[in-house]
Amino acid sequence: MQGPIDIGDGQLACARRSPPTSEDIRAQLERIVASPEFPNSGHGHAFLRYVVEESLSGRAGRIKGYSIAIEVFNREEGFSQDDPVVRIEAGRLRRTLERYYLVAGQNDPVVIDIPKGKYVPFFTWSGSMVEPGGVESEPLPEPSTVADGIPRQRTLVIVLSALSVLACIALLAYWVVGPPTSEVSARSGIASPDGPTLVIAPFANLGEGPDAKLYALGLTEELLTVLPRFKELKVFGRETSETLSPEIDPSHIRGQLGARYLLAGGVRVSDSRVRVTTRLLDTASNAILWSQTYDDDLRSRGLFAIQSDVADKVATAVAQPYGIIAQADAANPPPDDLDAYGCTLRFYAYRAELSVEKHAEVHECLESAVARYPSYATAWAMLSIVYLDEDRFKYNLRSGSPTPLERSLNAARRAVELDPGNTRALQALMTALFFNQQLTESLRVGEQALATNPNDTELMGEYGTRLALGGQWERGAAVLQQALLRNPGGGGYYHGMRALAAYMLRDNDTALAEIRQANLQKFPLFHLIAAVIYAERGMMEDAKREGAKFVEMRPAFLANLSAELKIRNIPPEDQDRMIAGIRKAGLPIPADTAASISSPSAGSDLQPQ
Repeated sequence: MQGPIDIGDGQLACARRSPPTSEDIRAQLERIVASPEFPNSGHGHAFLRYVVEESLSGRAGRIKGYSIAIEVFNREEGFSQDDPVVRIEAGRLRRTLERYYLVAGQNDPVVIDIPKGKYVPFFTWSGSMVEPGGVESEPLPEPSTVADGIPRQRTLVIVLSALSVLACIALLAYWVVGPPTSEVSARSGIASPDGPTLVIAPFANLGEGPDAKLYALGLTEELLTVLPRFKELKVFGRETSETLSPEIDPSHIRGQLGARYLLAGGVRVSDSRVRVTTRLLDTASNAILWSQTYDDDLRSRGLFAIQSDVADKVATAVAQPYGIIAQADAANPPPDDLDAYGCTLRFYAYRAELSVEKHAEVHECLESAVARYPSYATAWAMLSIVYLDEDRFKYNLRSGSPTPLERSLNAARRAVELDPGNTRALQALMTALFFNQQLTESLRVGEQALATNPNDTELMGEYGTRLALGGQWERGAAVLQQALLRNPGGGGYYHGMRALAAYMLRDNDTALAEIRQANLQKFPLFHLIAAVIYAERGMMEDAKREGAKFVEMRPAFLANLSAELKIRNIPPEDQDRMIAGIRKAGLPIPADTAASISSPSAGSDLQPQ
């Protein structure tokens, strides 16, 4: 039985302390924006000032995504609601505020918080018994009255006082009973199956001087920032990492935290040289799944540049969709709820092969997953792409309403609504918009998504494809090349798209080299692109073989060639070149096809996504 609980004056104060005044809040706002831990980059300062000042002026009800887009981001009235800039920047602002209060703002008197799913800020006293965001401030409302004649401001004070008392009671229950077993899940309200889990141990200081400790801490912090951007991976946060030692036993991670993977390493500094060693371990077997060493010179690059570069390389190798963890899970999948989490593994296996058979499997699996987990944003995003493939690749096409394109866009919007910062959700929205004839919006979403997570090569390859097929062949090819350099293992469709881009740019040597590396034998459009490239090089026997294979797999494509090219957003002049190449390969084309190409509409993709 627990002994008596001593509640000091500080705890009792929460039941009687008034909410922060407008002066307290404005002083805290200035304290935050003046701090080096709240960098003045992007629109963070303007975003925070806008929502705080609107609330303090009694206009909290006006704080919507639309008004923020116009007032902070200078969007013109009537801008598309598909533009996710406000949601993305709000997520970035929340993370910046969280970091500020973990570092510089630990002892600040007032907490300013923007709860997820809202843009209206909450204001509380630091250390009060109300969880940040628990008391919504629509501060200093105008002194109008409610129906019973009580002044609204007085009513607000009464309500806030009651909430403070209830919060203290809740805290007492927390002390006596302990925290709920699934505190984070209950707070977020989002149910999703367990995927791979990763713990980042603090990197060891292996250096000879005091700077090495600073470098090790900085690299650990950088990894804790970049790795959680991969939403298929669950990363334990700073609080957990800080409690561990650099030499933590992987079995302890497995037994105490239940995490399957441990990322550990060390930093050695000697004179101007920096060496970082990293390794990924399976906590069940203590096996080292991957290790790497990075060397750099402080005379040529600064500390922060080195930390950022190493963290990006580690994240790309370990966490991206075709990385070390995904490969380990595919080879030896975790037992927990494999039917749901396993859908993501099946999705990437399908994307690597692009076969109609695997499409059917992942289609059924993902629909089952979102039925069981309606808030699983990643599954909704993947399902959006699978729906899209029904139309663009004619894979397991289902007739009726809504159409596959409509289902794809609806699923993508659902994914972004559930998790605005989810890279896969933004990728799905970009692609669905593209095929729904909204090219400008599609590329805008893609650019913002890549800024959110520049280490995700699945997204990078998709964005490069959208650029290329929209007519920016050279820029798209360059983005695709970056994806290949970062992730050569998952590059079948990157090579296929680069082959088409090289053909359009009349670089026939590169086109031939790239199509030979693509080798997507079960994907029909691979054979069409190969036939065109072989014909351009005068390799007619190879061109006829690939053309015949394509006609066998997609017999109706050429009869509807004009529509197929237009739906893929290929500009008219590029459609002409594609048609000429198909003719050169000896494939039959309707006589009126070229004449029907008259407008630069539509959405494109002669390539896997």
